[in-house]
Amino acid sequence: MSWNQRFFDPIELPRGRQLVTLRDAAAFTMTLPKAELNLREWQAAIKALIIAADGRGPMLNARIGMLRALNRHVEGLFNPDRKDHHWRRRKLARDR
Repeated sequence: MSWNQRFFDPIELPRGRQLVTLRDAAAFTMTLPKAELNLREWQAAIKALIIAADGRGPMLNARIGMLRALNRHVEGLFNPDRKDHHWRRRKLARDR
């Protein structure tokens, strides 16, 4: 495998840039400050990039690692309005 492999979907960066290949992602990580590179999320993302470039792991892991590192400050909030309530009792197979 090689560093020229393309992600299935490009990774959008905040200023409009896109990471299209593993090489783009590696170049982006090289521009990060040393203190940020030492964070656990970035270390995992870099490891996933190297494994994908060597052909020992899937590209999806590299993409997910980069997205998790980029969005490490974003907190997922639960929205209870999205869940529909099921008010009836569930029928068991024996009761049908």
